[in-house]
Amino acid sequence: MARRRAADRVDPREESFLAGVRLFRGQAVFEAMNHGRPRSVLVEYAEDAELSRARGFAAVRDDGHIVANRYADLTPDEWLWVLTHCALHLGFGHTASGRTPSPAEQTAACLVVARFQTQLRLGTPPIDIPTPLPAADEHALAERWRFDGVPEGFRVLGTGGESSDIRPLRAYTPPRQAVGIPSLTWPELFAVGLASAATAAVEGAGSAYRPAAAIDLNSPWEQARRWFVSAYPLLGALAAGFRVVGDVELTRAWNISIAAVDAGAGEIYVNPLVTLPEAQCRFVLAHEMLHAALRHGERVGSRDAYLWNVATDFVINGWLVEMGVGELPPDCLYDPALKGWSSEQVYDEITKNLRRYRKLATLRGSGLGDMLDRPLPGAGEATRAADLDDFYRRALTSGLEYHEQNGRGWLPAGLVAEIRVLDAPAPPWDVRLAQWFDHYFTPMERTRSYARPSRRQASTPDIPRPGWHRPEQTERKRTFGVVLDTSGSMPATLMGKALGAIASFALARDVPAARVVFCDAAAYDAGYLPVEEIAGRVRVRGRGGTELQPAIRLLERAADFPDDGPILIITDGQCDVLRVRRSHAYLMPTGARLPFTPRGEVFPLR
Repeated sequence: MARRRAADRVDPREESFLAGVRLFRGQAVFEAMNHGRPRSVLVEYAEDAELSRARGFAAVRDDGHIVANRYADLTPDEWLWVLTHCALHLGFGHTASGRTPSPAEQTAACLVVARFQTQLRLGTPPIDIPTPLPAADEHALAERWRFDGVPEGFRVLGTGGESSDIRPLRAYTPPRQAVGIPSLTWPELFAVGLASAATAAVEGAGSAYRPAAAIDLNSPWEQARRWFVSAYPLLGALAAGFRVVGDVELTRAWNISIAAVDAGAGEIYVNPLVTLPEAQCRFVLAHEMLHAALRHGERVGSRDAYLWNVATDFVINGWLVEMGVGELPPDCLYDPALKGWSSEQVYDEITKNLRRYRKLATLRGSGLGDMLDRPLPGAGEATRAADLDDFYRRALTSGLEYHEQNGRGWLPAGLVAEIRVLDAPAPPWDVRLAQWFDHYFTPMERTRSYARPSRRQASTPDIPRPGWHRPEQTERKRTFGVVLDTSGSMPATLMGKALGAIASFALARDVPAARVVFCDAAAYDAGYLPVEEIAGRVRVRGRGGTELQPAIRLLERAADFPDDGPILIITDGQCDVLRVRRSHAYLMPTGARLPFTPRGEVFPLR
């Protein structure tokens, strides 16, 4: 066979580029920009001296011309990231000024584009993207970096390498408008594509998730559910409030191997293609009902959701085996060595061997949790008449009462303890915060002394009685630190509620002043403030991004702040990873989560 000529050989880098272009053209969100009338995005694979010098990948002009560096060696998925980055510059209107942006403007524009790409998972970035990216507005970031300079980690964030990936037009003639066809701008074309992609996604979801029908009344699943209602009072009230759904298409779409539960919808989803005897169906239904009733989905906190699901599976299955409810299906998570352990203890043990436990399968399947974190379309009305917590609490506590009254058998102590906890809800956040203050600031008690006689005994002046007084002691003034997240995502009502509670508790415990630091992208030290002024006359600074570590560092290094002074951190959880080396606690909105495992207490504001 004749050897192929050099001219006929295809450069593997060019093949990779062409594959990336095909991926880019296939993105529905850029459909209107790729096939716009009368303008459309043009991608050119060429030698570009400026890109080569700057070690860049591509640059874009406002006429839709994207120049890709032919010497760049990228994978198709990386080319997809590069091309979508340039197209998003057009869609966000970054090229409309007709000039080369300043370094601050360029970096801010690339940051918001990279943030959008990260959320939509558009390709693989060929550069290192700092995490987490600031959540501030593009113009606020550009204004800040114009004076303070661009941070080191964000200087090479776009596709132009060490130069700008937004190029001005030297000579550009606007596209001629056809008769009857309006000439849309790039942001308008991007908005059209975005709306079309969203509509297609909703229509696709609607066709995939048609309203699910309840399972056949004669199936083993429904017979198992009715058995709980009639013969097992502990879970009878729960079973009466749940709906068992068996839909082939639904289970295929959600990758449900055997079963899953949606506590919010009050539905248990089972795979009708899996045939189990009625005894095993009872076990599976009891397993899913206990997941929902014990609020395992809400108790995950900052833990890994899948590993928490595995831990609770071990505990629930152990209880059901002890109680003799149904029959344990094959390959279910069960370990007799974990008998008597709580879910938290099992989770801590699991985290010591992640490689092994990541491979385990729940009733939903391998690597998937059977507690669904969002409702499926067509959800039933089983639990909508009352608050979810109230519904599950009443169902389990009443079931436990009937079970014990009728002598229906022995129950595991761990299960009974968790049900009792449901019946005694946790104290409110303000009570817990007051207890936190009591731990660090015990109230200064008054004593009686004859050195100052009581003046309230006017009727018997001849009988000396001691008066109240506070002992004069030389002691260090008591204080604490407050770090307040003033970023744009923090609601004013939350800040007011938290600061008001802090001020009232501090006054009640004779704390004269607190060291207050406001923080968003920078720390603003307000110094020591009388506690009665914290909630009233304090002017909040900032409202930019969220970087709280500088404020923590400021308090820890302050010479006038005591080494044992505790710190209260008020945030909505949208912050960087914090390292606090002294006693501290967090005040956060209910449902908010920190992006790390907190070492201090967390008080959910309601």
